[in-house]
Amino acid sequence: MRFASFERAEIHGSRQLRGAIVKNLTMMKLLINENEADQRLDRFLRKYLRAAPLSFIYKAIRKNVKVNGKNVSAAFMLSAGDEVSVYTRDGDIETFLRQKPAVKAKRSFSVAFEDENILAVEKPSGLLTHGGESEKKNTLANQVISYLTESGKYRAEREKTFVPSPVNRLDRNTTGIVIFGKNLRTLQELNRMARERDCVRKYYLTVVGGRMEKERRLRNRMEKDAVCNKITVLEPEGGGKLMETSARPVLRTADFTLAEVELITGRTHQIRAHLAHAGHPVIGDSKYGSPALNRRVEKRFGLTTQLLHARRVYFARGTGALAYLVGMKISAPFPRMFETVCCALFGADWKRALNEHI
Repeated sequence: MRFASFERAEIHGSRQLRGAIVKNLTMMKLLINENEADQRLDRFLRKYLRAAPLSFIYKAIRKNVKVNGKNVSAAFMLSAGDEVSVYTRDGDIETFLRQKPAVKAKRSFSVAFEDENILAVEKPSGLLTHGGESEKKNTLANQVISYLTESGKYRAEREKTFVPSPVNRLDRNTTGIVIFGKNLRTLQELNRMARERDCVRKYYLTVVGGRMEKERRLRNRMEKDAVCNKITVLEPEGGGKLMETSARPVLRTADFTLAEVELITGRTHQIRAHLAHAGHPVIGDSKYGSPALNRRVEKRFGLTTQLLHARRVYFARGTGALAYLVGMKISAPFPRMFETVCCALFGADWKRALNEHI
């Protein structure tokens, strides 16, 4: 078959595109690099041709997509060095390749730890981890991408689909450690570790209402109301998703407890909802907390949001390329408001007492 005279080439690092129109079809060739490897063909194409409808993606895989010159299934696992050929009508490529513009966001986080694979940052209060309906530009994820781009550690023009992404998410007004994978292999491994028990252990510190006398192992089920973005805590034997939290008192007064909380599962608003259900609401929490208690702490400290801090992450187990992380602890310093409240409630030596207990 003769090719028409039209030909196009675009090369950005590992990205290679060559096209030729054959009977009104344009052939696009994509060379798979390390950050596209180890994923299904359909997932790769859905991310790369982000503006294409799913019907187009799966129809193309059946009829107009080849890997290394051969027809393969949607579940075919791509490897570095594979060549993916996609045939589309002329003009579809430009439409379906509609990329999200790079978003620059002024940095408000601090770096807790960084190497060639992971970036652990300290998220401040008031910042969304991901974009939402109320905020799409100034998010922690966009700030991290801007930081990595400006430092030359991430170059969007070289990547077909990969974007550095967080493994854990904190609520807007929760502070502390958020971990990002800087390459696809690391992100996949971190997500696998996060799904397994006792691989990545996450510890929070919070001040709750009431005197917590002993460690509590809270185990319930939950349902989420997506409309109001709130969860309901259910009985452990009922329906819904399992939710498990460990809370240990560190310092106490008659009315307040400084508690260390470990997430066993990772549900939406888990700590806030679970502790409130157990009779120890996080102070300042307007969604699940005690209105009377919140009025007290607002009047005394000016606190208007939950006092919840993702203090440290501990890598207890790890395999493969991330085995070197085993035994590592990453921690975030306390925000000023957290220190102010704890100093007033538990005394000037609260940090020393905290370190003796943890």
